[in-house]
Amino acid sequence: MSFYVVVPARYASSRLPGKPLADLAGKPMIVRVAERCARSGAGQVLVATDDPRVRDAVGDAARVVMTRDDHPSGTDRLQEVAAQLGLDDDDIVVNVQGDEPLIPPAVIDQVADNLRLHGDCQMATLCEPIEDAADLFNSNVCKVVFDVNGRALYFSRAPIPWHRDGFARDREDLSGGRWWRHIGIYAYRVGFLHRFVGWPPAPLEQLESLEQLRALANGAAIHVAPAREPVPGGVDTEDDLARMRRHLAGEA
Repeated sequence: MSFYVVVPARYASSRLPGKPLADLAGKPMIVRVAERCARSGAGQVLVATDDPRVRDAVGDAARVVMTRDDHPSGTDRLQEVAAQLGLDDDDIVVNVQGDEPLIPPAVIDQVADNLRLHGDCQMATLCEPIEDAADLFNSNVCKVVFDVNGRALYFSRAPIPWHRDGFARDREDLSGGRWWRHIGIYAYRVGFLHRFVGWPPAPLEQLESLEQLRALANGAAIHVAPAREPVPGGVDTEDDLARMRRHLAGEA
């Protein structure tokens, strides 16, 4: 199997400006992400950025593709890379977030392989069990439900599915059902990626602030599977950054 990994890396993060260059045990975060991706089965790892500081920091860790600075999302940046490289419609591109320095290479391979094996789907992504009620009711944790064939039915910031009788008794008790946290890694077929960026944002997407709902709203099929390895959290805040530094320093 051969596929491409693209890591969108925007310097101007709203919460952590310059996040791709944040030092993690002597290496910029974007380099640590690229090195993880290089351990996957990808035929090529590319970093997509609009900032020369990120390009220079990447060095030899990956090929850098310079993109426009007006992209509304990482998906649009991904599509520009596919267009610049002239990738075929059937090629598979995996979007790995630039703030995931601990992402397991095995899950990158998994999401690409799942899309290859499911020709009826245009996208693939992963999930993991939710064991804590606090996560289930946290709007910052995206939830997903899917059918018996692994096709996504819906993604939401709300606690779905809703255990009507169980939650009426005790919202801390998750023993009556099964819930899944969506993991933000995606594989796309390139032809679909070109179509996706041409669609306007869908009402559900705007309501929930979840871009993947644009695909569902336009009738696309998204394959979902439990990740074969735990996926550590990424870096969104200063607290996350401090936690990651402690981890990489062997303190936690």
